[in-house]
Amino acid sequence: MRHLPHRRRFLQAASLGAAAAGFTAASYARVAGANERISIGVIGCGGRGHAHMAGVHAHSETMNCQIIAVADPWRQRREAAAAKVKEWYGHPPRSFVSYRDLLALDEVDAVMIASCDHQHTTHLEAAAKAGKDVYCEKPLGKDFEKVKRAVDAVKAAGVVCQIGTQIRSLPTTTACRQLFQSGQLGKVARIEQSRNSTRPYWYSRIRPVDPKDVDWKEFLCGLPDQPFRADKLSAWYGYREFSDGPVPGLASHFVDLIHYITGAKFPKSATGQHGTFTWIDEHQFTCPDQVQATWIYPEGFMVSYTTNFTNSYGNHIYFLGEQGTLSMTPWTKPTYWRAGAGKPSKLPREETPVEPIETPDHFLDWLQCIRSRGVCRAPIEAGYQHAVAVIMAVKASDTGRRQIYDPEKREIRDG
Repeated sequence: MRHLPHRRRFLQAASLGAAAAGFTAASYARVAGANERISIGVIGCGGRGHAHMAGVHAHSETMNCQIIAVADPWRQRREAAAAKVKEWYGHPPRSFVSYRDLLALDEVDAVMIASCDHQHTTHLEAAAKAGKDVYCEKPLGKDFEKVKRAVDAVKAAGVVCQIGTQIRSLPTTTACRQLFQSGQLGKVARIEQSRNSTRPYWYSRIRPVDPKDVDWKEFLCGLPDQPFRADKLSAWYGYREFSDGPVPGLASHFVDLIHYITGAKFPKSATGQHGTFTWIDEHQFTCPDQVQATWIYPEGFMVSYTTNFTNSYGNHIYFLGEQGTLSMTPWTKPTYWRAGAGKPSKLPREETPVEPIETPDHFLDWLQCIRSRGVCRAPIEAGYQHAVAVIMAVKASDTGRRQIYDPEKREIRDG
């Protein structure tokens, strides 16, 4: 596929003729690009990177796309990704330590960013400025100023961007959104999730690592230098330098789900508390094993999120309305009924499955939008919205002070 900024100029020049022929600009783009391969690079080759690769590979024939380059500062991760690409396509991809070298390839049309949380905004901003379409893993970022710069770069470049909150693209989520917006639940004043486990998820990532196999400075990605530690590389999810724990790591999916289903964009305030009470050991993890966050939205509802990494009981997602309950426990098998209704309800008396509505998966949606130049189901605005919410909650937990958001000034502050 020709490098997309040049292709966009061609499509813009052809748009008048397309309109005269009865095509929309988007449909003309699909026709013009149908036989051109989408060449993809992968930045970050860990577990999420392999999931991203498999997601696009599933559509490699129908969407005419191929992974042609990978980048990761850890040699074993990089080589494993390259081996998988060779298995799929018969020849190895270009392989790099640094994302910069991958983005310099003119033949790369689009990139998938599956790097560590502290790297997302750096990689996203650079990819947008390089003119690459992007699929970016959540959470969008840790540092609010960097988040805003990355968002602005994506908008200025006009690239297609899909944020990796893939729960939006489940057929059951589409159906739950329709159910909520039908008003059948009545006034919904509270939405809550409890997501628990017997231990923090970062423990399963601990691996032995030879420092000779890692470009440690590339991994730090602009953070102050510090001595190499194998657990900080392999289980970075558990350290505050690189991640802020369960609220951005897990609750970002929940918050984004609420935004998608309800149509809300930003909370007006957030409070939170967190701490480590059980998992204290030689790894000296700094992310909390207990969290509680609440947000209040201007649309008139409260959101509650908790994680307990001591006891796995009580996982649930509830939308609690005056006329009944929507349970997304789990979100692949949601149910609804008049449980807890405080007003007369037309909802079923018995717990009833929500019938799914056919929906393209998240990766297919992204690939289709690359061809159509359309807007993805989780565009950059959605990433910014969930980032605002989780950064507010983390800051509230760190400071002990309620946080408020001013959408006009794009400012988070005590309030």
